[in-house]
Amino acid sequence: IGEQPVIPPGGEFQYTSGAILETPLGTMEGHYEMVDHQGQPFRTAIPVFRLAIPTLIH
Repeated sequence: IGEQPVIPPGGEFQYTSGAILETPLGTMEGHYEMVDHQGQPFRTAIPVFRLAIPTLIH
């Protein structure tokens, strides 16, 4: 949130965040809003992934 990196073709960007959960397990999914090299906006999906207390799942 708040970061606006310029990612060249074939490049990568890593992002770390956190969330407060009211249960031991949860899921999250969403999308990134991006702009291509011609200035056209597009969205790229973030597939669903699991959130869990580190010691809950081994």
